[in-house]
Amino acid sequence: MKKGLFALAMGTFALGISEFLMMGILGKLSQDLDVSISEAGHLISAYATGVCVGAPALLFVRKVALKRIMLVLAAVIALGNLFAALSPNYWCLFAARFISGFPHGAYFGVGAIVARRLASPGKEVSAVAFMIGGMTVATLAGVPLGTFVTNHFTWRIAFMIVAASGVATFFAIRHWVPQVQGLKDMGFKGQFRFLKTLPPWLIFGGVIFGQIGLYCWYSYIDPQLTEVAGFSVDSLSWLMVLAGFGMFAGNYVVGRLGPHFRPSALSATVEAIGVPVLLLFYFFGDIKILAVVLMILGTAILFGSGSPLQSSIVGYAKGGEMLGAASIQIAYNAGNAIAAWIGGAVIKAGYGYAAPSAVGVPIIMIGSAMLYYLYFHRERRFGVPD
Repeated sequence: MKKGLFALAMGTFALGISEFLMMGILGKLSQDLDVSISEAGHLISAYATGVCVGAPALLFVRKVALKRIMLVLAAVIALGNLFAALSPNYWCLFAARFISGFPHGAYFGVGAIVARRLASPGKEVSAVAFMIGGMTVATLAGVPLGTFVTNHFTWRIAFMIVAASGVATFFAIRHWVPQVQGLKDMGFKGQFRFLKTLPPWLIFGGVIFGQIGLYCWYSYIDPQLTEVAGFSVDSLSWLMVLAGFGMFAGNYVVGRLGPHFRPSALSATVEAIGVPVLLLFYFFGDIKILAVVLMILGTAILFGSGSPLQSSIVGYAKGGEMLGAASIQIAYNAGNAIAAWIGGAVIKAGYGYAAPSAVGVPIIMIGSAMLYYLYFHRERRFGVPD
């Protein structure tokens, strides 16, 4: 069982590098590809768009063995990032980023179900957390490594590392993950029945607006740290380690608090804490030590705000659990894509590199309000469906 979960975590490790690497290397990419920072930011949107397109594909493979789906997704992770490493120009890299994002949401959706099947009774949540843990390791080690090799050698090596991780994931899943029982087929229309109720839409809205607000800031953390706070490009490697620590800490702390609070209230409160963090970054981001502290807090909120909802959406998605689990990733990455575009537009309009953090404030407030509404009108009295 542990080998199987480790194999699944290898995939989230590769996806974690692929998703978060861009934030630390935008400056270098923009120079090498001869494009502006805002145009380089569109490579973040390309990945996020790939996630949004790829996740719904699960509707058409619901009868395929779960292990076979995971193998295909691991292969696409490897091929997409190999294409990125070999891209000769900006538009080829843009296409490669789209392809690289394609398996992301589907992998988390199917992987969560497989992890629960591999878990001992009563250990299902821990098993899913172990799988997702691969992404936190990526933010702590993989992303800083990718940033280092990009700044000292070339970004192509960084994408080759991700491609190699995808290959390793393929063989690990093939040898260590057993065939597991799939979900009961509720028919094509049956996958959508849970969307007729309000709670899933409040969860998706809370995720999307929360991500937009936070990612307006984090998508452009590279120029904010170098151009605003005054750090050198070489400092980005260790700064990304600290950012990864924030993500790890946020996921861990919220995970510990999870059994004691309703998911909607916990996520809403974490998002609300992001409001003063973003405002402080906008006004005082030029102070190095404060910029670092706020970055750690911001990345903690980034990961901590969504983890309680990853579990609760399954309870609200009866008959469409696979789609519900994948839809959370669609919501995340739809927010990421919109955020990168908004942040880039603000910078391009001449408001400066600190401006995206201020723009994100009212947006994250909307997400927090939607989740508080879910709590006060549903979960405070009735809890989350099993």
